[in-house]
Amino acid sequence: MALILALGGCAPPIARMRSQDVPPAPPALTPPRVDPRALAEKLTAIQPQWPGNGHPASPAERHIDCRKVRCVALTYDDGPGPYTGRLLDVLAEYHARATFFVIGQMVAADGPLTLRRMVSEGHEIGNHTWSHAQLTALSDAGVRGELSRTQQIVHHATGRWMSLMRPPYGATNQRVTAVARRKGLAQILWSLDTMDWRDRDSLVVIQRASRAARGSVVLMHDIHPTTVEAAPQVLERLTAAGYTFVTLSEMYGKALTPGREYFGDTELDRRTAGERRESIRLRNTGS
Repeated sequence: MALILALGGCAPPIARMRSQDVPPAPPALTPPRVDPRALAEKLTAIQPQWPGNGHPASPAERHIDCRKVRCVALTYDDGPGPYTGRLLDVLAEYHARATFFVIGQMVAADGPLTLRRMVSEGHEIGNHTWSHAQLTALSDAGVRGELSRTQQIVHHATGRWMSLMRPPYGATNQRVTAVARRKGLAQILWSLDTMDWRDRDSLVVIQRASRAARGSVVLMHDIHPTTVEAAPQVLERLTAAGYTFVTLSEMYGKALTPGREYFGDTELDRRTAGERRESIRLRNTGS
C-alpha cells in the first residue's frame, strides 16, 4: 500500500500531462499577395491571342469593296443580353460580321466578356447611350453623360473607343448632333427596320430582314429571343442571294464624319426615305 501511494505520488497530474502534450496552435494563414503584372503574364501565356493588357485582339482586317460586292450591314441594338452569345454563335457559323449598338447599363450588368468576344470575332461596337434615353429630351449635359459613360465602360472592357453611335428611337436634333460631333461619334440610323421590337415573331423578322438590298443598314435587337431565333434563316436567305455581311465601317470603307447622320446606301436612302420616317415616328410614339 505504501508502495502504491509512493508511486501515485510520483505520477504527474493527468491534466498537466495533457496540457504539456498539446502542440501550439499554428499561426493564422494569410492569403498570398497577388502580383497583377505576374497574373496578367500568366493569363497572356494561356490566351496568346490576347495582348498583355487583357484586351482582345481583332482578327486581320478585311478588304471588301462594297462598290463591287453586294454588302449588307446587320445591326443589333440594346444588348448585350442573355441571347447575345447565341447570336454570336450563329454569326460565326456563317462567317458574318455585324455591328452591335450597346447600352452602357447592359454592359455593366453583363460584364466585359461578351464585348471582348465581339471584338475578337471581328464585329463592330457602337454607342447606344447609357440608359436608352431619348436624347432630344435631355439637356446638353445629359446627352454628354449618356454618351460618355458608355464610351468609358466599353473602352474599359475592350481597350477601344467607339466612333459610331445610334440615338435611341432615332431621335436626334442639332444639339445631339453637336455633342456627337464633339465626342467623335458619327450618327448611324438605318434603311430597313424589321420592327422586331414590336412584332415578336421570328417568321415576320425573317420576312422583313430578307427584303434587304445592297447597302442596307438592317435594324434588329439582340435582346429579343425571337430575333435571335430568326438569325439562321435571315443569314441563310441573304447568303443565297449573294450578300456579304459587313460591319458599318467595312461597308462605308472610310472614316465616318462625327456628328453626321448615316442611313445606308445613297440610292437606297432615296427609295426608303418615307418608310424610314414612318419607322422613326412609330418609335417615338410607341405605337
